[in-house]
Amino acid sequence: MSDFFMSLPAIWSAILVSDLLRYLIGAFGIFLIINFALAGVLANRKIRPDSPPLKQMMTEFFVSLRTVFIFATAGGLLIAFFVSLGWIDLYMDPAERGWAYFWTSTIILIVAHDAWFYWSHRLIHHPRLFRRVHRRHHRSNNPSPFTSYSFDVAEAFVNAAYLPLILLVLPASPLALFIFTGHMMLRNAIGHCGYEIFPSWKGKPVFDWLTTVTHHDLHHAQAGWNFGLYFTFWDRVMGTEHPDYASRFAQATQKAIPTIDEVAS
Repeated sequence: MSDFFMSLPAIWSAILVSDLLRYLIGAFGIFLIINFALAGVLANRKIRPDSPPLKQMMTEFFVSLRTVFIFATAGGLLIAFFVSLGWIDLYMDPAERGWAYFWTSTIILIVAHDAWFYWSHRLIHHPRLFRRVHRRHHRSNNPSPFTSYSFDVAEAFVNAAYLPLILLVLPASPLALFIFTGHMMLRNAIGHCGYEIFPSWKGKPVFDWLTTVTHHDLHHAQAGWNFGLYFTFWDRVMGTEHPDYASRFAQATQKAIPTIDEVAS
């Protein structure tokens, strides 16, 4: 145990750098690809006519740095502490328990996180908690990829708590955690990008079991609906999917395709 506390600065620094790089690559990457490089090509799939102002995105970025610090400190160090006590089984070789278990554990991490997110998200929307815990995120009524980690302090701790808790009962490899956290960041940034990039067929989502950009954008526009992160399952089972979701998705994906001259301009 004393060795663990002696190595805390190095452990924390490594976790902080990892979390920071994940946010920077995810948020900036999605912004540069979708909101900048492909903005003209995707103009007919822009969900709202206006774009988030620069001041809002700068605020989101600096608030997100605080979230990264909380994730690294609360979540990362708690995992390291539990590992040192032998409470968490992080096995280094992803093939140690077989590849079937590796992929199953990775899927469980994602599916269980969607359930954690849905129910904790609904909880912090309670009027007694919203202003203290979740208001910061909803100040971005028209979100951007930088909104992904724009949380109040308490909400950041709620999100940081998931991984240490699930790992208490689910042995996993660092590679599975890498895939899980990468997927989390990517879906989070995409969900806030403001362009409906999910494939559609005749105005309906091809993968209707996944939350689309329109799905989460509606949550920012009207906060009482669409609490899910990755999947539509909980919203549909609990009756919290926005009643206009289908029509809004169709509207976002069936606009007239811009001409070459319009894209160039």
